[in-house]
Amino acid sequence: MLIDTHSHMYDVAFDDDRDEAIARAQAAGVGKMLLPAVDRESYDAMFALSRRYPAYCRPMMGLHPTSVNGNPDYRADLDRVAEYLQAPPAGIRFCGVGEIGLDFYWSRDFREQQMQALRFQIELALAYDLPVAIHTRDAWDEMCGLLENFGGRGLRGVMHSFCGTAEHYRRIRAVGTFCFGIGGPVTYKKSAVAEVLPAMRLDELLLETDSPYLPPVPYRGKRNESGYLPLICERIAAIYGISPDEVAETTARSVRKIFGDAFF
Repeated sequence: MLIDTHSHMYDVAFDDDRDEAIARAQAAGVGKMLLPAVDRESYDAMFALSRRYPAYCRPMMGLHPTSVNGNPDYRADLDRVAEYLQAPPAGIRFCGVGEIGLDFYWSRDFREQQMQALRFQIELALAYDLPVAIHTRDAWDEMCGLLENFGGRGLRGVMHSFCGTAEHYRRIRAVGTFCFGIGGPVTYKKSAVAEVLPAMRLDELLLETDSPYLPPVPYRGKRNESGYLPLICERIAAIYGISPDEVAETTARSVRKIFGDAFF
């Protein structure tokens, strides 16, 4: 079974054909999808999708790092994350804390606020024994340094859309039980992650689309969707010289290792 471990299928990009897109994903062999949260503006849409497909769509809760930037209310938003984790809305069961992280692509002006938000949400994940889904962009050294402060505390999770170096991979896997999300960029002609992948263990990889973002070849420049996950699986299989079925089976086992059998 293919599992899309990072899909924003509740995004407005799917408002006109969400059910059809999910049907396409199911037809493509995607057996489950995990829904990382972004911010308060999109929580209700995520909850609605999770309730509509309770056995198929598993939500997370968190505040995205770019939603911290320039946000005078980000501390209140973090409190809301904590409140949701303590008392989930009716019909909602969170499978992780995410999407959280560091993103310095647009600006480093909010570095300290992002790091504070990340630490706060990691502590929540540890308190509720939930995995984290971590976003990192132009901040790999800072991310490794921050995560190393949590070593030995049982932290587990996934590094969403991993694009770090082999050294970043080694540092992160030493912190706790981590897997590394591989998505559309692995199919690109100039793909840094495709170069690092042979140094990574197959049983530490997870499949993801990040829909509606980062579509795989041949859909670059178009909306991404979970139904394209087989293209990512096939590319990983080609890099490792194994069958797509082996990639699907191995990554599905790894999802259970990180997120737990209770969610599947």
